[in-house]
Amino acid sequence: MNFETFIKSTSKIKNLKLPGQNSQFKLSPPFREELIEENKAKMKNAKQAGVMALFYPDTSGETHLILILRRTYKGVHSAQVGFPGGKYEDGDLDLEYTAIRETFEEIGVPETAIEVLKALTPLYIPPSNFTVSPFFGIMHQTPNFIKQDAEVEDLIEVKLKDFMDDDNIKDVKVMTSYQRELPVPAIMLNGYVVWGATAMMLSELKDLLKMML
Repeated sequence: MNFETFIKSTSKIKNLKLPGQNSQFKLSPPFREELIEENKAKMKNAKQAGVMALFYPDTSGETHLILILRRTYKGVHSAQVGFPGGKYEDGDLDLEYTAIRETFEEIGVPETAIEVLKALTPLYIPPSNFTVSPFFGIMHQTPNFIKQDAEVEDLIEVKLKDFMDDDNIKDVKVMTSYQRELPVPAIMLNGYVVWGATAMMLSELKDLLKMML
């Protein structure tokens, strides 16, 4: 989709009700309810993070969404696809600011270039004990991405039409952070398997876009 057409469609977004957890659960791993029940006490003191679902035009004016592949490290989100973003830090004004700041740090998009259109539904992630707040953002220029090599392995520029294609939703087997190989719903994007919390947040984002476009 042409970015100018996409931008015109976003004028409706502030008045739209979020699809919420029902949408997220469409791509929820089958063991999530069990994990939530096990972690109810921990959820009350979960760490906070903000991430950015950032749309932008490529050089031909086609709408894209940026995702990142995290580097391999000793942690539960090692080598996974996710949004740019990270942990709330002392001094951050709020979680929206966290998402903007971290997007600049991880992929080099200037903070002043990001326009946040809407906060999406927060999602609790049991393995890392984080509650993640996603934000729907746009930038009007084609970005000059500069990835933070220490944390980001690769940048994944996803065409809007590929993101919206329901045929890219598959059931796959993955090795979870609990060392169990299990079938989970996933989104196949640019050859990457996107599952778990990121897929759940993308599911809500996709349903919101369907209401707009």
